[in-house]
Amino acid sequence: MSVASFWENRNRSKELLARAKFLKGIILPQGEILSRLDAADEMLELAGKEGDASLLNDIMKEAEHLANEIDALELSLALSGKYDALPAYLSIQAGAGGTESCDWASMLGRMYIRYAESRGWKIRTIDMVPNEEAGFRSATYYIEDDYVYGYLNGEIGVHRLVRISPFDANHRRHTSFASVDITPEVPDEAVEIDPNDLRIETHRSGGAGGQHVNMTDSAVRIIHIPSGIVVNCQDERSQHRNRDIAMHVLRSRLVVLKEQERQKELTALSGEKSDIAWGSQIRSYVLQPYQMVKDLRTDYESSQVDGILNGKLDPLIRAFLRWRLAHHQGTMKKTKTTGKEQPSHDE
Repeated sequence: MSVASFWENRNRSKELLARAKFLKGIILPQGEILSRLDAADEMLELAGKEGDASLLNDIMKEAEHLANEIDALELSLALSGKYDALPAYLSIQAGAGGTESCDWASMLGRMYIRYAESRGWKIRTIDMVPNEEAGFRSATYYIEDDYVYGYLNGEIGVHRLVRISPFDANHRRHTSFASVDITPEVPDEAVEIDPNDLRIETHRSGGAGGQHVNMTDSAVRIIHIPSGIVVNCQDERSQHRNRDIAMHVLRSRLVVLKEQERQKELTALSGEKSDIAWGSQIRSYVLQPYQMVKDLRTDYESSQVDGILNGKLDPLIRAFLRWRLAHHQGTMKKTKTTGKEQPSHDE
């Protein structure tokens, strides 16, 4: 940061500042914990000599506090991925099933909005295709703050809901599906896009937004021909601004696509079958005949369905981060024992 040219590249400097903040968040608490461990060790030796029961109780309380802080510190190590410190785009797509699945998609959208608000993150809708009767067919949100992608990328996959349908006159039980996708907001220079690979279309925005929304072709759709990725944006009144946002989303999805290819290579090196399959079912939310949310990767279960659907996702997210950290360490250990080339530290 002391180099004169540091601030010339705003995106790069922002990325490095976030990285420095993350490292300080690990190094400084670690030093404090080590000092308190030394102090507790000295107190324990003193208590042993004097036989002071009250001092032993104090040491036990301090040990409990330290164990919790060490657990939190270890959890923060799971947020050391290349893109974890970045803001993110969250997309939800209703599965087959018509209104039932569209309503489930909107319930997921509300859940993530509540979670973002509980953490003080800024969230806004940049695209939404509403369903005529209830919910929406698809929606994309932009969530801005540090480590949004790190906390939320474990939500990628298919989410399954089982409930008595409010849209069924016979009150039968229905199963609905919706897919969630999370991509980091990467700097423009992170990926080069050939303009010849793009097909750009404009159309009139849908949904709420006043007279202007339906009178001008301000909404933008960009198709990346080589990958088949399609991005829509109708958040702004300006067609130019919507195009800029759509390009940001496209870059983020291309970066994730490249990362997925890299992960496949790492999986091949370790000789293991990947546990995180793109688009696979990751979680079940059962409202009838009993109430239970279960993550199918970590086996975490909770009967607090209402709380989770109202944005209380921290226990699920912490369980995933611990599972991912343990999975990554196991993969790296197996790769090491094979004698094959290991990924770099950043990877």
